[in-house]
Amino acid sequence: MAGEMVSFASNGGQAGGYLARPSAAKAAGVIVIQEWWGLVPHIRDVADRFAAAGYLALAPDLYHGEQTTEPDEAGKMMMSLKLDEAARDLGAAFDYLKAHDACTGKVGCVGYCMGGGLSFYLATLRPVDACVIYYGVLQGVEPDLSKLAGPVMGHYGTIDAWASPQVAHNLEQQIRDAGKHAQFYIYEGTDHAFFNDARPEVYNRAAAALSWDRTIDFFDAQLK
Repeated sequence: MAGEMVSFASNGGQAGGYLARPSAAKAAGVIVIQEWWGLVPHIRDVADRFAAAGYLALAPDLYHGEQTTEPDEAGKMMMSLKLDEAARDLGAAFDYLKAHDACTGKVGCVGYCMGGGLSFYLATLRPVDACVIYYGVLQGVEPDLSKLAGPVMGHYGTIDAWASPQVAHNLEQQIRDAGKHAQFYIYEGTDHAFFNDARPEVYNRAAAALSWDRTIDFFDAQLK
């Protein structure tokens, strides 16, 4: 079944997103959080892949219709994104998905690049059952790790200059020091955005496939 654009109340107005449904009548939910490019075809495809794996997947549109393929423009769009407004949109997406009549009530989240940091942030704002971070860094806010309701999985690359292995190690340790469960993986020879098959200059097929299998196994264990 093809996905559809949906809307939900947020920030005193309306927010939107791409909803991909599985074949089952009811399924656990997964929030799929965009990179700095916006709600581009790649992210919608990832949501479709989660639906094919048996999840009700919602990819919120944090830029409200804007998207780009130019790095400079993407950087400007990310910088102009107000974290408090993004947090409210993500919280509203969580509430929408959790209350959806096709959702079992279990909800996980996964994000990539900018969305990786936001995935982690969302997991400290709502009772997310399982959180996955792909090469994410959360800047400008100190999340309350005591609010993490479920375990966290991370995927990072060894040659990522932005979300370095040291950044990953530090975050994993912070989560464990807070008494929460974390399991982070570092993929040898992979760069930032190694999962993005729409960017052949950084895509790593083997690491993408392995991280996908680990993510699905993680969600299957925590959400089903």
